[in-house]
Amino acid sequence: MITNVVVFFMSDEQPIVFVVDDDQSIRDALQSLLHTVGLEVRVFQSTQQFLQSERPDAPGCLVLDVRLPGVSGLDFQSELIKSNIHYPIVFISGHGDIPMTVRAIKAGAIEFLTKPFRDQDLLDAVQVGIERDRVRRHESSAVAELQKLLGTLSAREREVMALVVTGRLNKQIAADLNVSEITVKVHRGNVMRKMQAKSLAELVRMADRLGITAAQTS
Repeated sequence: MITNVVVFFMSDEQPIVFVVDDDQSIRDALQSLLHTVGLEVRVFQSTQQFLQSERPDAPGCLVLDVRLPGVSGLDFQSELIKSNIHYPIVFISGHGDIPMTVRAIKAGAIEFLTKPFRDQDLLDAVQVGIERDRVRRHESSAVAELQKLLGTLSAREREVMALVVTGRLNKQIAADLNVSEITVKVHRGNVMRKMQAKSLAELVRMADRLGITAAQTS
């Protein structure tokens, strides 16, 4: 019976929870529980079924049983990371132990819940997972936009940008690149305009998010 369930989701994006468990009764119970707080839920009896499914472009969380036919939940966690699939994972298990828990958490799992667990504990973990995925998605989207802006720079402008964000002065950059200081000023202005940076501090933050260093000159 579900009692005292409290959960908050702060976004107009409709999140989705994926449940992978080979026990039909567990899948049904979790689907019912998650529906009570307005979440969209998709259930799967195997990891293969999950991978073959269409996954919406929305914040999500994966509720994953540790013991599954074929690949284990912990091994599947590793496979997802290698495949660049980054859903936060809430593990559930009727046979959990400390080594399993440590391995799962070190690999990035949100929580490791041992059956039977409190409904609210699961909902709290799912909430954390969805919000974490929402933040990751927003950051990924922001970086993608910055990559587009970076793509508008010429090779020389990228060189100048990489040096500017290290704090070097125009005359120093001119000497580094063997060009005139006026040329550096022109390129620097182009960089600020094309990257839509309102200040040097903002440009530095952009470069940091893009992983740009002075060594990256092309």
